Amino acid sequence: MSAPLRSHWGLDPQVRFLNHGSYGACPTAVLQKQSELRARMEAEPVRFLHREIEPLLDEARGVLADFLDADTEDVSFVTNATHGVTTVLRSLRFQPGDELLTTDHEYNASRNALDFVAEHGGAKVVVAKLPWPVTSAQAIVDTVLAHVTPRTRLFLVDHVSSQTALVMPLSKLVSELRARGVETLVDGAHGPGQVPLSLRSLGAGYYTGNCHKWLCAPKGAAFLHVRRDLQPGLTPLAVSHGRNSPRTDRSRYRLLFDWTGTHDPSAVLCVPEALRVVGGLLPGGWSEVMAANRRKALAARALLCERLKVSPACPEDMVGSMAVVTLPPGYPLEPEAPLYLDPLHLRLFDEHRIEVPIVAWPRPPERHVRVSAQLYNTPDEYAALADALEALLR
Repeated sequence: MSAPLRSHWGLDPQVRFLNHGSYGACPTAVLQKQSELRARMEAEPVRFLHREIEPLLDEARGVLADFLDADTEDVSFVTNATHGVTTVLRSLRFQPGDELLTTDHEYNASRNALDFVAEHGGAKVVVAKLPWPVTSAQAIVDTVLAHVTPRTRLFLVDHVSSQTALVMPLSKLVSELRARGVETLVDGAHGPGQVPLSLRSLGAGYYTGNCHKWLCAPKGAAFLHVRRDLQPGLTPLAVSHGRNSPRTDRSRYRLLFDWTGTHDPSAVLCVPEALRVVGGLLPGGWSEVMAANRRKALAARALLCERLKVSPACPEDMVGSMAVVTLPPGYPLEPEAPLYLDPLHLRLFDEHRIEVPIVAWPRPPERHVRVSAQLYNTPDEYAALADALEALLR
């Protein structure tokens, strides 16, 4: 089960870990950097959190902004993408009759946040049911645009769907909706580090993404990017000292978002180290990392489709570093409490030491296996998954 690059991660050697997409996995060198930062902070907390933190955050944010092709001033750190989505939604004001558009692929936590603000503002959530299986990216665009009305105020969309691993035609969606006067809030939990991304050229009103998934930073590192013209309407979930700060050397957006109360900033300060370490594992840097992982995901999908005798659910150009394969009918079907995990998920782990999600989508009995591809994964791991699925689905 060894891979040449697996030694850079502290993953359990007895587990075939095919689920990088859920929580990521942080290289040991990055975790060492985090430990050093924490030791520095605890050695003199006042100096670190009061006098040193601002330039440290500026430096980390600058490195991340360069990677995202964004202006540093438009990027703020948050703890996770759900935090970023909720920050935007709780900042905006909606009226009765307003329509908030999303898709039936939207991540559950973000959909809950959308429903919450709609209920409190009297707005209506409109769900575009996307074709599935999907034959083309244009079919997604056409379906979304068919649900836009003069009352549509905002479009919430995953960059890469958690349930189906679809890479959405984001650039086309953002430009078409903006031409109709509708801003887009992108839940980019899986975007950065999985697919190439230029926030400058994308032009979305709001984009929030995780750094702990495909960028391999420690848990608790994420960002929120807000287009400059929309920043005056944004307030962090925790309002702190920046609201009445008399400083004029930094933007109001910076003062509000850079410090929202005492917390451990070591995860976000490690983002530059994560970018350096993972990007340095292949000669071509991050472009080669993303391309290699995508090739691996496509190969895994092809293998599983062949072994399970099913067809791919989407074109190759809508696949990143994750892929879903529809499972044929078979035991078991009902999820188990308290975590409501599919028993197949549990048996794959307990009997075969394979960590991979089984997704009931759009509703049982239709199920999919979602495989992730990271540098530490090897072809034999996907072959072992195919063997196990063939045995357990009989």
